[in-house]
Amino acid sequence: MELFIVTGASRGLGAALACALAAQGRFLLTMSRSPAAEVAAAAKATDTRHEHWSVDLSHGEAVAARLEEWLRGHHATFTGGATLINNAGALGGVGPVESVDPAVAMAGLRIDLEAPILLTAAFLRATSGYTARRRVLQVSSGAGRNAYAGWPVYCAAKAGLDHFTRVLALDEARKPHGARVASVAPGVIDTAMQAQLRDCTEAAFPQVKRFFDLKKDGQLATPEAAAKRLLALIDRPDFGAEPVADARGT
Repeated sequence: MELFIVTGASRGLGAALACALAAQGRFLLTMSRSPAAEVAAAAKATDTRHEHWSVDLSHGEAVAARLEEWLRGHHATFTGGATLINNAGALGGVGPVESVDPAVAMAGLRIDLEAPILLTAAFLRATSGYTARRRVLQVSSGAGRNAYAGWPVYCAAKAGLDHFTRVLALDEARKPHGARVASVAPGVIDTAMQAQLRDCTEAAFPQVKRFFDLKKDGQLATPEAAAKRLLALIDRPDFGAEPVADARGT
């Protein structure tokens, strides 16, 4: 049996990933603040084993400890391997950094960067004895590779996630059965975060018109289409050959 762990699975890309994996009959562990009815329905329809944890990833240390303990308790279950998909994300506040609420900024950094690092570390420790394939997919963003005025926290966190994954890939390559890892930008997707950005003023987010135009011109991918691209990338034999990648170029 093969395990897939998906964070931020209550809506948008995370829910689409979880539903697609459920349709494939994978053992599914999802994490988000609240469960998604469509994910539970997809798992039930295919008789997929699905466990959901209602967690707050701005408190990633506790969630990571729980994950490590859970994985160690299921060591003999996942003989087909295990994959962690760090998908959860938060806007982190929009506007010049001095105008961003410190609590919002810190929550964004914890969800977008701290939690993926802690969960990845817990996942790798708990599965270190696996000889079956292990994979870690960090859902990154073009915002980690291109600077946007008024989006300081999210851009910084995603850039950090990309570089963390570069280091992680080097470390895993030194191990006999190291995990394959990649930080992948999925493209521009029609999600709640996009809607939040379109609600910003031009003073806070100078690129707001561009984001309006992407929506108006039908250039936003559906979560389902983006999920399909990401899962196809994960299943490629060369997954992780490039530790920082863009799903649209695959």
